[in-house]
Amino acid sequence: MLRVLIRRPKAGDKAELNNFFRAVITDTFHKEGIGELKEDMEDEIEAKNEYLHCDLLSGGKNRFFLIALAGDKIIGTIEYGPASELINKSTEGALSDIYEMGTVFVHPDYQKSGIGNQLLNEMYVTLKNKGVEEFCLDSGYKQSQKIWKKKFGEPEYLLKDYWGKGAHHMIWRVRIKDIEPN
Repeated sequence: MLRVLIRRPKAGDKAELNNFFRAVITDTFHKEGIGELKEDMEDEIEAKNEYLHCDLLSGGKNRFFLIALAGDKIIGTIEYGPASELINKSTEGALSDIYEMGTVFVHPDYQKSGIGNQLLNEMYVTLKNKGVEEFCLDSGYKQSQKIWKKKFGEPEYLLKDYWGKGAHHMIWRVRIKDIEPN
């Protein structure tokens, strides 16, 4: 397993993180077979940059990112913040009082090398130290859904055919005490 440095982002990381988000999201869209959805791809990239901006402006109070570095290259991200509008609407507000964990991205060249698990473990410790007992996360990406099912079991909410026939959206509610570290 490749060992990485995990730290909070700095203002000077913004340009590299923008490029990182673009690379990972573009790769994900193509792997998911939805690469032609250019507008949706740009919306997702913009949303991640807005989350980062919110983190940097608030010093981690409104959004909280961690980044993984191999040498001086950003190869992974994870963040938490308020539950998204999609989660709140789809669960009729049942998860509105807990944090959403998201932006769990690993650069395509480093996927399947343990980086995601290192980021997750660091975030579990961060949340636990803040007194957080549970979080939610969601995914509409089939490949990510496989990973989250393996880690957290079946989702608490299944939005069948949300993104089109056979393209479901899934939402998990995770209790930190139930997580076994990797």
